[in-house]
Amino acid sequence: MTPQPDPEAGAAVKAADRAHVFHSWSAQELIDPLAVAGAEGSYFWDYDGRRYLDFTSGLVYTNIGYQHPKVVSAIQEQAARMTTFAPAFAVEARSEAARLIAGRTPGDLDKIFFTNGGADAVEHALRMARLHTGRPKVLSAYRSYHGGTQQAVNVTGDPRRWASDSGTAGVVHFWAPFLYRSRFYAETEEQECARALEHLETTIAFEGPSTIAAIILETIPGTAGIMPPPPGYLAGVRELCDEHGIVLVLDEVMAGFGRTGTWFAADLYDVVPDLLTFAKGVNSGYVPLGGVAISAEIAATFATRPYPGGLTYSGHPLACAAAVATINVMEEEGVVENAAALGASVVGPGLRELAERHPSVGEVRGTGMFWAVELVRDRETREPLVPYNASGEANAPMAAFAAAAKKAGIWPFVNMNRTHVVPPLNTSEAELKEGLAALDTALSVADEYVR
Repeated sequence: MTPQPDPEAGAAVKAADRAHVFHSWSAQELIDPLAVAGAEGSYFWDYDGRRYLDFTSGLVYTNIGYQHPKVVSAIQEQAARMTTFAPAFAVEARSEAARLIAGRTPGDLDKIFFTNGGADAVEHALRMARLHTGRPKVLSAYRSYHGGTQQAVNVTGDPRRWASDSGTAGVVHFWAPFLYRSRFYAETEEQECARALEHLETTIAFEGPSTIAAIILETIPGTAGIMPPPPGYLAGVRELCDEHGIVLVLDEVMAGFGRTGTWFAADLYDVVPDLLTFAKGVNSGYVPLGGVAISAEIAATFATRPYPGGLTYSGHPLACAAAVATINVMEEEGVVENAAALGASVVGPGLRELAERHPSVGEVRGTGMFWAVELVRDRETREPLVPYNASGEANAPMAAFAAAAKKAGIWPFVNMNRTHVVPPLNTSEAELKEGLAALDTALSVADEYVR
């Protein structure tokens, strides 16, 4: 679709937004949201006719891009047949979505509890774990993000937790592995893995294994930095959980449904959790949907004992119809395979080539269509381009990088001192190369801040 400029309409949209919309994670008077006129495939555009290649996939959820005709059609057909129905009933779209999801989750995660998104999926997974074990505590990593609701934000490790953390949520944080910024003075992945597991084992021992219901980890942390765990780490966590009767929860809200070049990131590590949370890519975000995939053992806990939880819109027919269509599209069009192939042949090599030429790039890491570029002031000391949780003038270098990226025609995902390359999974090779060229231009701006 060719964008048609309409500045007057854009101004009206912007005015209504500024007058009435309260935005998340923002100081309301300090933001200037772009008024978006339309989107299709890997692009969106504003009311002035400027088009952007979306290297964010929305918030890392438009896994099949915007306005895929088969998914749009499925939503329209479901709306004509049955727009909504209460969750206590068996509904075709809901049943089929659960069947398709269960057919792709690892191991025996064959029961699906539907939620409206990722945060409430985490809320319910942790409730299930506590009820299943009869234990109060949850362990989670510092470098993590699990959602904005009360329990989910408390298990989150990044600074968005601080304002809501009263220290009474039964959450204990620990350091997960990340060799580039190791907390364990490790020099190799093997050292990082062994020392991180020892740290976790000690944390479990000192907290009291009999008090810990669950360990929750993003299989590959997303917003916190796209940090694939070293070989053996997740298997080691699985062993610790088995030893102490602790439920392993893997959060695949961002990493799931093809993002890593496999249906779930857990497939890369041959690890089966007890509970797996999902959302985002399950239906490309076209209608809000999330859920928990549940093991046979935990499902059995609630076979004759009611599960004390639910949502009015659990398994909403429109959302489930979108999920069915999305999963079928991903199969028919080889979307997961495309993410794996182009991640390996285009994105990874392209980012590493940029790293060789730009002194502001400290590290490139990722897999599939799930990559992070760590920006630094000094490669030797690894000093971040901006301080941790920077804002205002302290964040000026990253703000300048983001502005340059947008001017070059891509919309970047920027968090702290990183830019994440997370385009739709069916982005073409030509589009990826277009985006990498724009990143090249923007990184030249970041280079100006290198010491």
